[in-house]
Amino acid sequence: MQYDLIIIGMGISGISAGIYAKNSGLKILMLEKNMPGGLLNKISKINNYPGYREITGPDLSLELFNSVNELNIPYKIAEVEEIKVEKNKKIVKTTLGEFESKYVMIASGRESRKLGLPNETKLLGRGISTCALCDGALYKDKEVAVVGGGNSAIEEALYLSNIVKKIYLIHRRETFRADASLVKLLNEKKNIEIFYNSEVTSIIDEENKVKEIVINKEKTLEVSALFTYIGFEPSNSFVKDLNLLNENGYIEVDENYETKIKGIYAVGDSIKKDIYQLITAANDGVVAAIRIIRKSKKEKN
Repeated sequence: MQYDLIIIGMGISGISAGIYAKNSGLKILMLEKNMPGGLLNKISKINNYPGYREITGPDLSLELFNSVNELNIPYKIAEVEEIKVEKNKKIVKTTLGEFESKYVMIASGRESRKLGLPNETKLLGRGISTCALCDGALYKDKEVAVVGGGNSAIEEALYLSNIVKKIYLIHRRETFRADASLVKLLNEKKNIEIFYNSEVTSIIDEENKVKEIVINKEKTLEVSALFTYIGFEPSNSFVKDLNLLNENGYIEVDENYETKIKGIYAVGDSIKKDIYQLITAANDGVVAAIRIIRKSKKEKN
């Protein structure tokens, strides 16, 4: 089967695009390698998205996924490995096989950046986490560490402070980049100890679980878990051979969200832009979808 549009990624930008494309009558397919909602599933609280005074990331993900199901938008849980360009069609190679389409929209988003320590990857899910909402309950009444200084790190530290016994918050600078209101709440917490000008230089494990961390190669802290919030990097490795990426791994697009390869679009956190927010990601998906809808209908008439 050849589709009019394949959307890679089922975060807020991809699903927003999918809703418009489906309602317009395009034959579409959505692909997601993990869980619909993407990074939304790791956010404990959202209070800046229109229509919701406050909502958790997983709840908003569910609302988005409900829209997919209610509109009967076809989707598959599969990881995209490569996009091949052949004349007027694009072939999307995935772990479930190949799919053909006239247009492709990349909405694969970003993933949490790693510390880059030798045993970090093997300890993911064994004491290292990038999601307090997902894993916080596993460390009830225990001591944990959080790394980072932005809004995400502070928000997740505040969330964990109501679950764990103590938090060591480790930040590499002298001041936080987070909003002043969050820092104020942080300073009011009695069970959070802050280490400024500090970095985790090694992780000590025992029986394949986190046992201790070392800060600045000199101070050792015994912790049951290490939560990292040190920024994000784009999940665009599957297009590296198409020469669409800038030096930081983001996709370059024009004002219509089209890449230099005609028929391939990119939106949301996958692209180079100034503002990364839920509302801007949704906007990207809608604008790109409308551009594709107009082109597709013009070609068919």
